[in-house]
Amino acid sequence: MRRREFITLLGGAVAVWPLTARAQQTGRMRRIGVLVPGLADDSQTQIETAQFLQGLLELGWTVGRNVQIDWRWSTFDRERYRTLAAELVALGPDVLLVGEATVAPMRAATRTIPIVFAGVNDPVGAGYVASLAHPGGNITGFARPEYGFSAKLLQLLKQIAPTVSRAAVIRDPLGPGGLGQLGALQGAAFILGMELTPVDPTNVGEMERAIMDFAGRPNGGVVVPASAVAGFYRRDVIIALATQHRLPAVYSLRSFVAEGGLISYGIDLSDLFRRAAGYVDRILRGEKPSDLPVQVATKFETVINLKTAKSLGLTVPPNLLATADEVIE
Repeated sequence: MRRREFITLLGGAVAVWPLTARAQQTGRMRRIGVLVPGLADDSQTQIETAQFLQGLLELGWTVGRNVQIDWRWSTFDRERYRTLAAELVALGPDVLLVGEATVAPMRAATRTIPIVFAGVNDPVGAGYVASLAHPGGNITGFARPEYGFSAKLLQLLKQIAPTVSRAAVIRDPLGPGGLGQLGALQGAAFILGMELTPVDPTNVGEMERAIMDFAGRPNGGVVVPASAVAGFYRRDVIIALATQHRLPAVYSLRSFVAEGGLISYGIDLSDLFRRAAGYVDRILRGEKPSDLPVQVATKFETVINLKTAKSLGLTVPPNLLATADEVIE
């Protein structure tokens, strides 16, 4: 979704949110609980929220008329997520929507209320579902692709910045897929003759110190694989650190590049939230999550920020420009 489309969609979506409190309820009002990482005013969160609401609207669900949505947001804080999950479960929703970092706390809070996730790494390996085809239990949703695509991040970094021989990998080692992503990157690093340095910060101060130390040696770059930590809580800080230390960086979300990052390669996460509305609709109409197979994203997009490339003294190869899905000038 591009900025103009997002503003139009979000404007319509925001307009219906207050209706929840003042709705004239006729018949049974269905209830959805939403717990996603990030804050309500975060640009990525807003896009995902707007897509989910639009998806519901297209399926006949209007906030205040036949559905009520209880929203909960928080930055990356596992204890806070557990508290918010318990709050939502206590409200007795018909179905719950969660994101990458909030599946585990919601699963711990209920094994009966249907849960739909969007943008989760390796739901089978994490133990959220029995298999993609037959999830079992009360959880299903839309997953990120398997770890192999993470290797593409390192390849793109080398392509756009050929002198880079070292890369700091900013990741969430405790989240689903953290080890698998690092393994894929290590395989690519071996082939490319590069050195990897995992950065596993628990707070912003730790990350600042780690990147400062890393930047003390030449020919460094940054890789940010897909995770809730990188996608929300630390996005602005990561971009600022890469800019400050003149480190070419490759990201897994377009939002990084839109806010000044160099290049991204990954799925359209907001599209998964739009598709999640379809599963929420089917559950509200009587289907069971155990009968809805987990779907895996298959479409990827490459986005390049030419202004950032110029500030780093990089010339983007013509073949990379030609194959990019979007170029920000």
